[in-house]
Amino acid sequence: MKKIQWLLGVLLSVFLVFLFCGCGTSAYVQKDNTVDFSKLKTYAWVGGTQKDSLGRKPDKNDLVNRKIKQSITKNMKQNGWREVSVNPDVWLVYDMDIQREKRRVNDPVYSYPTTRWFYNPYSRRFVPVYYPSRFLGYREGTESVRERTLTLTMLDADNNKTIWQGWVSSDINGRHMSDREIDESVKAIVKKLG
Repeated sequence: MKKIQWLLGVLLSVFLVFLFCGCGTSAYVQKDNTVDFSKLKTYAWVGGTQKDSLGRKPDKNDLVNRKIKQSITKNMKQNGWREVSVNPDVWLVYDMDIQREKRRVNDPVYSYPTTRWFYNPYSRRFVPVYYPSRFLGYREGTESVRERTLTLTMLDADNNKTIWQGWVSSDINGRHMSDREIDESVKAIVKKLG
C-alpha cells in the first residue's frame, strides 16, 4: 500500500511539473539570418537622446527601468554575454509599449439553479424539486484591455542595423510591472537569443 501511495505521489509531482512548465511566458523573435551570432559576445546599452531643461533625461518610473535593465543584464550574463563600455559587438535597447485595445469576448450564460415546492396530494406534504442551472448560450460583446509589450532590440555596433529583436506581450493587471513579471518576461526573451 505504501508503494502505491509513493508511486501516486511521484506521478502527481511529475504531472504538476509539466503542467507549470507549460504555463510560461511566450516570447517572439525576429532575427537577421545572415549574422553569425556565435561570434557576438559583448554588448553595451544605447543611451537615450531626450533631455529636459536641466540636461537630464526625463524618466517617469526610474525604478522599473532599472529593474528591467538589471534583469536583462543578469540573463545576458547567464547566457554567456558580457557588458563592456568600449567596442561592443552589439548595442542593446529595450522598449515598453502600453496600448489599449478592444477584444471580442464570448461569455457563456447559465440559468440560476432553483428549487420549487409542490404539494403532493398522496403524501399530503410539500416536496422540493431541484432544477439545476442550464446552459442558455453565449453573451457576445467587447471589452477594453490594456496590453503591455516589452521589446529587446539588438543592433550591430558597426552599422547600427537591427540584427535581432525579441518581444513579450501580456495583459496589464496592475499599474506597474512586478519584479516577477519583469523576470519572467526578460527570461523568455533572452532564452530565445541563445
